Amino acid sequence: MIIDTHVHLDDERYRDDLDEVLHRAREGGVKRFIIPGADPKNLQRAIEIAQNNSDVYFAVGVHPYDMDAFDSLEFEKYINHPKCVAVGECGLDYFRLEGSDDEKEREKKRQKEVFVAQIELAKKYKKPLIVHIRDASMDSKEILLKYNAAEVGGVLHCYNADEELLSLAKEGFYFGIGGVLTFSNAKKLIHVLPKIPYDKLLIETDGPYLTPSPHRGERNEPFYTTFVAKKMSELLEIPQENIENTTSQNALRLFDIS
Repeated sequence: MIIDTHVHLDDERYRDDLDEVLHRAREGGVKRFIIPGADPKNLQRAIEIAQNNSDVYFAVGVHPYDMDAFDSLEFEKYINHPKCVAVGECGLDYFRLEGSDDEKEREKKRQKEVFVAQIELAKKYKKPLIVHIRDASMDSKEILLKYNAAEVGGVLHCYNADEELLSLAKEGFYFGIGGVLTFSNAKKLIHVLPKIPYDKLLIETDGPYLTPSPHRGERNEPFYTTFVAKKMSELLEIPQENIENTTSQNALRLFDIS
């Protein structure tokens, strides 16, 4: 069994063939799916998919790129839904900062405020975090520690192979590994993978993005978690079945699903 812990099934690129996408994944051994809350405009679609499929769950949250939508998102309206398993994806992303230095600093400040607010909501409602970090490892780690995010734990989605973040495993955080692991330029992640505690590994696609080899250039989908599991098995020299079972048990434990 595999659990895709991060797949944007609410994305428009799945709208025409979602049933087929889910069928292929289930036939390939993928038995649970978690839709992260990234764009609030898609949240109702995510909820509908989760309600219509017993093996699909969702999270509620605001991606750093959509932080302006945070104030209008009615968290309490969604977070107690029986299929809501996490808060996020939330976090920090400095990759696309634009403008003057002052403008960049203001955007960083606002991102941090929205991130902290979502950590506090996760703690209030006792939900784990789905954390997005891009070009912001040190600030993200500082906030997670300062605001006691270990109280609920979570996953570092699309883990960026920054070894400085490995210590967060001791704070209850898991590491989401996706298609990047199969890329020819993933030397840093390949080097760091064996250093991640086995009981803190998760598998994800981030579909429709970051499609693994040998399907790069195509739309990503949950069935392709099998290629991630295969690569993890090769690199860690652990049978693929063990990888699948362990990462699935890790996901069930973190997100409190059965």
